[in-house]
Amino acid sequence: MFPHRLTDSRAFAIAQALIDGFNRHYRLFRETSAAAKQRFERADWHGQQRAQAQRIEYYDLRVNEAVDRLRSEFQVDELSQDSWQQAKLHYIGLLTDHHQPELAETFFNSVTAKLLHRSYYRNDFIFVRPAVSTEYIEDDAPGALPTYRAYYPTRENLRQTWARIVHNFQLQHGFEDLERDAEHVVQAMLSELGGFRPRANFQIQVLSSLFYRNKGAYLVGKIINGFVETPLALPILHGPRGKLVIDAALFGEDDLLMIFSYARAYFMVDMEIPSAYVQFLHGLMPRKPRAELYNSLGLQKHGKNLFYRDFLAHLRHSGDKFRIAPGIKGMVMLVFDLPSFPYVFKVIKDFYPAQKETTRERIQSKYLLVKQHDRVGRMADTLEYSKVAFPRHRFEEELVRELQHFCGSLLEEDGRSGQDTLVIKHLYIERRMIPLNIYLQEASPEQMAHAVVEYGNAIKDLVAANIFPGDMLWKNFGVTRHGKVVFYDYDEIEYLTDCHFRRVPTPRNEEEEMSGEIWYSVGPKDVFPETFGPFLLGNDRVREVFMAHHADLLDAAFWQGHKDHILAGHVHDVFPYEPTRRFAAGRPRPISTAQGANHV
Repeated sequence: MFPHRLTDSRAFAIAQALIDGFNRHYRLFRETSAAAKQRFERADWHGQQRAQAQRIEYYDLRVNEAVDRLRSEFQVDELSQDSWQQAKLHYIGLLTDHHQPELAETFFNSVTAKLLHRSYYRNDFIFVRPAVSTEYIEDDAPGALPTYRAYYPTRENLRQTWARIVHNFQLQHGFEDLERDAEHVVQAMLSELGGFRPRANFQIQVLSSLFYRNKGAYLVGKIINGFVETPLALPILHGPRGKLVIDAALFGEDDLLMIFSYARAYFMVDMEIPSAYVQFLHGLMPRKPRAELYNSLGLQKHGKNLFYRDFLAHLRHSGDKFRIAPGIKGMVMLVFDLPSFPYVFKVIKDFYPAQKETTRERIQSKYLLVKQHDRVGRMADTLEYSKVAFPRHRFEEELVRELQHFCGSLLEEDGRSGQDTLVIKHLYIERRMIPLNIYLQEASPEQMAHAVVEYGNAIKDLVAANIFPGDMLWKNFGVTRHGKVVFYDYDEIEYLTDCHFRRVPTPRNEEEEMSGEIWYSVGPKDVFPETFGPFLLGNDRVREVFMAHHADLLDAAFWQGHKDHILAGHVHDVFPYEPTRRFAAGRPRPISTAQGANHV
């Protein structure tokens, strides 16, 4: 396969071409991330949404450019194994003083994976393991910002210190009353800390870039006092008078986990050294995998790389077998899991029941839509992989038979590595949750009531984000460890603005009224919300809670009203904290929902 060996200078030229491709990618990535500050200041929410979607596409565009360049300039499809090893060694040398070496290694993998056969996915040819440390990387350029700033307030200047912390981000849009907001932060901090009893090391550390997402900007940092470190986040948004306000003060790991949830869109953050940001964030949220932190910063390709390394390590240190995932089987997806690993694996089937008029390409487009869209804490992020090799002996036979029957075109069996390997050519991986239908069967009355309210809130959050989930059956939603309800079945989602919400027409005669068939015309995008009830509310207790909180979901006027608002250009606020956490409870809320909804 690789008959030609390169000279050392040509191997170096390949490495240089690869690092040039990565550097161009990160420069463009950082430029659009940094521009989020101006979009926030201008309240350009539609521009923020467009940039969010476009930035996700940057990586694959740059990878394809690098592949084309290597093929045209170096005829790399005909290189020897030794040549690729030389190119990798030269590439490692180019990363010695690089500020994003871990991302550059992932870029190398992405390019070479398009050029090498899967049998060459070894550390000799790609970065199965990292080769360059990301510890203690510093930006020594003149005027460069540090990763975080440290402040040392006293009892007398707490409020002034918080005002200075916020002012140092140099937002060009003015605050409504920064001194007032800083006092709110001080009071919330004192309540969290149980008063002000500073130790010798008392300080506030704040990351140097704001975190932009949707209509908010988040200041992220921590308070250090003695042996106690308290994570914190301050959401900043445009207030009702058009000026900026600090809307809340959030403290503790659980609050930050909600902000950095895998069910939310990626942040825009201006970072010269992303590994330093991840290290700081991991100190705030030690339970959150570093892979998910990279994802949350928009560096999802490296997040995928880290996740896969973690997955391989888990396989080496576990012995259980992959199985068909518990719950009702899907019509278009075959879902399996490994009991000891908190994720599920989803493979698109080769064929579907007659009622599912879809294609593999259409399903993939829906998953891409979710990846690029604002997930508002209600749609799980997915990791998409190609040519994933699994040890065949770790699969239960029932699962193998199901894969062979439903997904045969995506399977390949390979014994060249010395052990039988099952290769799945395309799959999605996402966090495992308890299916809502199973949760409701096992829940106490209080848990059931909370889950039903959360289910309705989830749908309303999706509505605010211009998403109609399509199939709203309980089995298509899951419950997270924080008790949040999240949607995860994407093959029928549509933009809300593409749907036609209608009431069921009044029967014109007795024959139509008694008919067991639909007697009125139904278009491909027509939705009749009043028909949801029979499918969702067969349980009397569930129905009682649902109707008390979310009866409006059965009314076409609710859906049509939100569609009209979105078509008129309105962008709803959907933030990852409860309305009760807001400093000014009297500020108007942008969307009317049932009590307990996660809107502010």
